[in-house]
Amino acid sequence: MRRTQCDPWRRTFFVAAALLLAAACSREAPPPAATTPAAPVTTPAPPPAGPRLYVSDETGGAVIVIDATSGQVIDRIAVGKRPRGIRVSRDGTSVFVALSGSPIAGPGVDESKLPPADRAADGIGVVDLATRKLVRTLKSGQDPEAFDLSPDGKTMYVSNEETAEMSVLDMSSGTVRDRVKVGGEPEGVTVRPDGREVYVTCEADNEVVAVDTTTLKVVGRMKTGARPRSVVFTQDGKTAFVTDENAATISVIDTAKHTVAASIVIPKTQKGPTPPRPMGAVLSPDGQQVYVSLGRSRAVGVIDVAKRALARTIEDIGARPWGIDVSPDGKKVYTANGPSADVSVVDLATGTVERRIATGGSPWGLVIK
Repeated sequence: MRRTQCDPWRRTFFVAAALLLAAACSREAPPPAATTPAAPVTTPAPPPAGPRLYVSDETGGAVIVIDATSGQVIDRIAVGKRPRGIRVSRDGTSVFVALSGSPIAGPGVDESKLPPADRAADGIGVVDLATRKLVRTLKSGQDPEAFDLSPDGKTMYVSNEETAEMSVLDMSSGTVRDRVKVGGEPEGVTVRPDGREVYVTCEADNEVVAVDTTTLKVVGRMKTGARPRSVVFTQDGKTAFVTDENAATISVIDTAKHTVAASIVIPKTQKGPTPPRPMGAVLSPDGQQVYVSLGRSRAVGVIDVAKRALARTIEDIGARPWGIDVSPDGKKVYTANGPSADVSVVDLATGTVERRIATGGSPWGLVIK
């Protein structure tokens, strides 16, 4: 074949083009820039809430909230006039507190010289534990002081001291559905563990009244020592321990027979300024002891349930311990001390007060959650 004069140029052009194409094909695209995934934004979880003490301040019109671990007062919740009896709801979401418009009057006070009562202030305050706010006040009958709940939490039984009655509240409607005449100056109210009966202490009559919760009929009247204050049942409900303030005794009741089976005498303590005044009471978590606040004697008594006897007395608790509760692990007892305006933390292993928590006001009732 005859070559033309342009063949060398063409060869040079095609060779150069081929080399450029090969270089372009062999050049890889640059890899994408490396990226580091963003760390997820997290909010540190709050520390688990420890046990809380809820204390009714009778003169301050509040429920005082205390961190039981640190001993710090973390809130004061305004609830109304004269908060006294206090309990946690069965579902653990609320605290109930008895409120009264009756003026404060100690034993022997001439009530005719007191200011008029504010009946609109009577009721059961409902405190929401999530928001720590008073969300509702239930009707309760006149001058409520203490109360208890049925095992299912649907019914509340309230002592009305000035009318000698026990009011029966329907918790779903928040109304009083019945009233039961019980006796003079009813105070302590406790439902038996099986829910079939509720016991009410009647201070003026020196007796405990048993009421059938189905029929709301009085089914037993048991004479006790002078001025019975509170009732605690054993875990099986067969026995009740009743604190007798002015007799310095604990009445032991056979609940099947509705009779007083024994009386435990609480002797005067070495350091106590007055004879013992049994007031509040609580059963230990294992059911083997009953802890009793001894009022003006500034002490706590420990009752052996099986022996029905005083096992020991813990002194120097505080001025007039009244409200009392025990920690879930059974290692500590807490008391509300009105005149000294504080809460005592008692170590049961050593029998000593490990801490006094200043609250101000006049602590009356106390419950732990």
